[in-house]
Amino acid sequence: MKNKSTKTFFASIFSMLLVLVLNADFVVAQNIEVYVSSRAGERLTRKNDAKFSADAKSSASIITVNEKQSFQTIEGFGATFNEAGMICLNSLPAKDRNKVFESLFDSAKGSGFTMMKSPIAACDFASAGPWYSYDETIDDTLMNHFNIERDLGPNGLITFIKTAAKHGKFQIESPMDFAPDWMYYSLNQGEKHVKLQYYPALARYYSRYLKSYLDNGVHIDYLNLFNEANNTWYSNVTYKEIGEMIKNYVSPQLRKDGIDVRIQFGETANRPEAMQKFPPALDDTALQKDIHSLTVHGYDWNQFSTLTDLHNRYPNLPIYQTEVCYAIPNNLPPSGPTKMPVYEFSDGEFWGNMIVNDMKNWVCAWIYWNMILDENGGPWLISTIHGDGDNNKQHPVVIINRSTKKVTYTGLYYYLSHFSRFVRPGAKRIDCTGGSKQLNLVGFQNADNAIVVNVINNGDETRCNINWNGKFFSYDFPAHSITTLKWNN
Repeated sequence: MKNKSTKTFFASIFSMLLVLVLNADFVVAQNIEVYVSSRAGERLTRKNDAKFSADAKSSASIITVNEKQSFQTIEGFGATFNEAGMICLNSLPAKDRNKVFESLFDSAKGSGFTMMKSPIAACDFASAGPWYSYDETIDDTLMNHFNIERDLGPNGLITFIKTAAKHGKFQIESPMDFAPDWMYYSLNQGEKHVKLQYYPALARYYSRYLKSYLDNGVHIDYLNLFNEANNTWYSNVTYKEIGEMIKNYVSPQLRKDGIDVRIQFGETANRPEAMQKFPPALDDTALQKDIHSLTVHGYDWNQFSTLTDLHNRYPNLPIYQTEVCYAIPNNLPPSGPTKMPVYEFSDGEFWGNMIVNDMKNWVCAWIYWNMILDENGGPWLISTIHGDGDNNKQHPVVIINRSTKKVTYTGLYYYLSHFSRFVRPGAKRIDCTGGSKQLNLVGFQNADNAIVVNVINNGDETRCNINWNGKFFSYDFPAHSITTLKWNN
């Protein structure tokens, strides 16, 4: 009996040791997928897998990945549906058009965009006709003449969105530049405030928009009342006024109509503006109950830390970066490009660094402005009374030459794709530190527990050791590149 017990004991110990050894061997032998886009010519190129080892193979600097410390949940990455983009797509043969959609929305073969923007009625790239709203009938407060006919046309936003949805799954946020003109005191500067008597009508306008889209197969996930409000170019409506509209008119109307949408607050022109303009409205805790998240634009170019300030003040409200682009002549960073659009791959490095820095300052979703434009950075809409002038050349994610039919995927496309394809909705940003001055990096853990680290090398080729839970591998990051490292946890 004693011998049998002893044998059983040693057999159990042996089994436990065997499991530990096998698990250790698995971690050491575990493959790391490597994807690279670089000035040398790689474009989301799958490289040879790397493997963990028990110790560092070189004395190079160390990047430490620690998924045990996590931060914000990531909702997605993407760009904007505008009529200008659909006009460009419709200039292509059907086969080429489908290839562009696949390259943007397919998560295996393309970018896999998951967070999109679609403006409410006209904006500066509503290029399929003149300026429009969904109800041009003066004093139609009950929205009896509300219609979305234009959005159902061949270049319309619903057509654009439904075609994209055949290639991937994404959420949509919708802001508005202007309410119908008749709701304002006037469109003169300083008078572009919605009359109080029209607040109920405006609430019905938003509700009808959401329901009309849903009736035509498009669900809008997030509603923003105004775009870049409380400035000179669009509505002069203050954020205090927006807060009152949400709390007392829009939210009650949406509840009454049974509309399923999350209300966002913001669409500021730049990051610092949020801390300057939100508090008078957002410090009202009653309003916060109606708000899902905060939205900012990136036209300050580099004031990322103000988003951490915003997060610290309103920690329960996620932050989305929902618009940024190059535009001549007014929206350019210091030493930015002078011609639009930008064909050089090297330009992607600027955008990649912006995404990383936004992520490291609590951004949960990142949306670029125009997804597709033509070889002239257009076509654009001209309506000076609505702040949309001529010669509005801008830079998109994808350039379609409407004359030659050539499609160009910009540097921005590739850097953005390293995030949208590999960092999926529900991922958590995780602690990822170290490296060297020329590297800018950020780490994530997807909902399936896979670890993803994106590393931007802003200089010459450099080697680093990656340390994950005491296991290491060394990698030479190519000059001026973005590298995605992905492994299972």
